[in-house]
Amino acid sequence: MNEFHATERGPRTPNDFSPIGDEVRVLRRHGRIPRMVTEELVQVWRDVIQGDEKSWVLFENGTCVILMEPGDDLNAQAIELLREYGPVHAGSSAGDFGTVDLDAAPGWAVYGHHNDVLTYVAPEEVEDGANDLAVGLLGRSKRDQDGTELTVVHVEDKRPR
Repeated sequence: MNEFHATERGPRTPNDFSPIGDEVRVLRRHGRIPRMVTEELVQVWRDVIQGDEKSWVLFENGTCVILMEPGDDLNAQAIELLREYGPVHAGSSAGDFGTVDLDAAPGWAVYGHHNDVLTYVAPEEVEDGANDLAVGLLGRSKRDQDGTELTVVHVEDKRPR
């Protein structure tokens, strides 16, 4: 018999079980990973994203979906992309990641198997001197959490009027 963890949202089903996301929730609950304020995250992404014409959508844990071909509903378009490319699946390309040291803001962007899905990791979220693996694992877990919770906190609409 399979056993699944319960969270504040209630029992989890086999389809939405994510041990990586659960680890982040536990760490946050114990105060080890500070949650950034939405306005700070919005400013980071405004500083980092190059090109004034790019529309993007920000999710609660710092994942940004850049919409290179924005449709009519940016919110729905980003949710659909993150639903597919956010959750981590061990042993597949969905578990792969890389890190980029940011010039325009302190911290890192963590990328995965979709070029337009990036997650921000702030310096205060990791220990001093953290290596790329530690940063990448945290960013990947934040992307996984955003990909399962799908909570949009900001839409930056740069479509021509």
